[in-house]
Amino acid sequence: MPSFDVVSEIDMHEVTNAVDQARRDLGNRWDFKNVEAEIEHDDKGITISAEQDFQLEQLQDMVRMAFAKRNIDSRALAEDGDSKAGKLVKQHFTLRQGIETDMAKKIVKMIKDAKLKVQASIQGDKVRVTGKKRDDLQTAIALLKEAELDIPLQYNNFRD
Repeated sequence: MPSFDVVSEIDMHEVTNAVDQARRDLGNRWDFKNVEAEIEHDDKGITISAEQDFQLEQLQDMVRMAFAKRNIDSRALAEDGDSKAGKLVKQHFTLRQGIETDMAKKIVKMIKDAKLKVQASIQGDKVRVTGKKRDDLQTAIALLKEAELDIPLQYNNFRD
């Protein structure tokens, strides 16, 4: 029986490359000369810090542009909020991986409401969609691509 998996994953190596590119851009920008600004990356996410709010917004744009150049969906970045520490303003972004239970239920409900001849089931942090015909599965993929979901989705493990 044909099936595929709906997942939300990001390539951590590409994230590291994107952060390195944003750091290089930060070093080359004349408006950040003699300004204490930094982009840090760890396993949990990305932390940016700058002296003022507008500089923090510019750093966000630099990180998002670096993500776009590396074909990483910027919806994978979830804002944790900002904090003020001394003279620096910091903002932390977590990297979203996997489909949360609420979003998985929403995807399954969306597929069932479309009355397609496929079945969707939640399997951990992914959703498996099975059907009798390959065309039905492709219709389900098109439905999910058109939906305005706030997480990036990939479709893999397509079996015939």
